[in-house]
Amino acid sequence: MTAVFWRLTRILAGVVGFALGWEFLVRAFDIPPYMLPSPVRVAEAFADRWDFLLEHALLTAYETLIGFFFGVIAGSLLAIVMWLSPMARRAVLPVVLVTQALPVFAIAPILVLWLGFGLASKIVMAVLVIFFAVTSSFFDGLRRSDQGLADLARLYRLGRWKELIYFRIPAGLPGLASGIRIAAVFAPIGAIVGEWVGAKGGLAFIMLQSNARMQTDVMFAALILLAVMVLTLRFTVDGLTRRLVPWQLED
Repeated sequence: MTAVFWRLTRILAGVVGFALGWEFLVRAFDIPPYMLPSPVRVAEAFADRWDFLLEHALLTAYETLIGFFFGVIAGSLLAIVMWLSPMARRAVLPVVLVTQALPVFAIAPILVLWLGFGLASKIVMAVLVIFFAVTSSFFDGLRRSDQGLADLARLYRLGRWKELIYFRIPAGLPGLASGIRIAAVFAPIGAIVGEWVGAKGGLAFIMLQSNARMQTDVMFAALILLAVMVLTLRFTVDGLTRRLVPWQLED
């Protein structure tokens, strides 16, 4: 409890320091509000339009969480399939690499065209952004487990499935945890990119509308909400993964 308190205190101190520096910069250089609004103006935008901002933030959060869940599941299953079958690995790996090599802004319009402006295109985009990190991290963990455990599995003549369940997956959990922690940071990016290309709501929708109307304070309010969402998801996942593999993840 004490560690959590001090961690939150450090975060709060950092936020306050950033806000004070931001306010000083705006006042010292007399920056116009349409270029860089002061923290006070952004706070006023929050106060005036909190219900509107919260509604769209919840939509982006929903897209992010669903995409994160399915991305982690898809990445974990794909890593297991690649370890179980070298033939499947040779067939799937080039496709996976191609999906990661293509810019997300090039894929997003196609997804919107195929799946429409609703939730589906945003969720799929979030899955595409994060599943590779989970797949590669977990697959490396499965493949690089203790050689002594692999020799023990061969000694007892265990099949691939039993070796996977009893030896490989427990040894690969630290790798999976690392992949999930990376995915927690990038999942909101997938949802935002999907909304940016075409959406009926969400934080990116607010940013586009606010930018077109020169409402920079509202746009910064949406950005701050996005940052809070990323940090909340990251710290939540960090806590959960530390419980999953406490012997490998240290402060």
